[in-house]
Amino acid sequence: MDQLLRVQNFNVSRDGFGAGEHQSLESPFGHPDPGAMFAWAGATASWPMRTDPGGSRGLDDYFTRDFARNIGAEIMGRNKFGPQRGPWNDHDWRGWWGAEPPFHTPVFVMTHHARPSFTLSDTTFHFVDGDPAAVLDQAREAAQGKDVRLGGGPTTIRQFLDADLVDTLHVAVSPVELGSGVRLWKSPDELLDRFHLEVVPSPSGVTHHLFWRR
Repeated sequence: MDQLLRVQNFNVSRDGFGAGEHQSLESPFGHPDPGAMFAWAGATASWPMRTDPGGSRGLDDYFTRDFARNIGAEIMGRNKFGPQRGPWNDHDWRGWWGAEPPFHTPVFVMTHHARPSFTLSDTTFHFVDGDPAAVLDQAREAAQGKDVRLGGGPTTIRQFLDADLVDTLHVAVSPVELGSGVRLWKSPDELLDRFHLEVVPSPSGVTHHLFWRR
């Protein structure tokens, strides 16, 4: 079976932005309130960062539960890993997630600036400089037959879409507008030349967009 490159649980606003402006240590997603964008996922029983019992079941929970299914590696852009730009001047920064990152696989961080790999718990971060196809080859080898998740942000996802490397996408559209930031799309119709699309509304207010290759 082919190893798929999958986008899962990627969140955008109603006007197509996957990240806001002015990202910083205090604001990983820039200017928007992350609670408004991601509340649907955080409310589910299967949310990986949940520290208390409970949470919702149903459609949204299915998607959060599916996040790790058959995933052997993740690819992300540098700005999903952290807010630094340019050369790495702070090697003590090891990502937003603390000592127990939620990935549990090798993670390949795309960057033009070299940095040694390191491991936190069962997640090893590798910092790689290459085009999307070359980075995907590395991730597939590390995934040992499992699929690779493309974690974002929006610029990185667009690079892999433009290279025609993405097999499936799940994009959750939240009922908020950001007005500015980094877009994934102006309209999901932009992908319909290459993908089938099914749109599934959720009682939480988000609309799940499911794409798979034609």
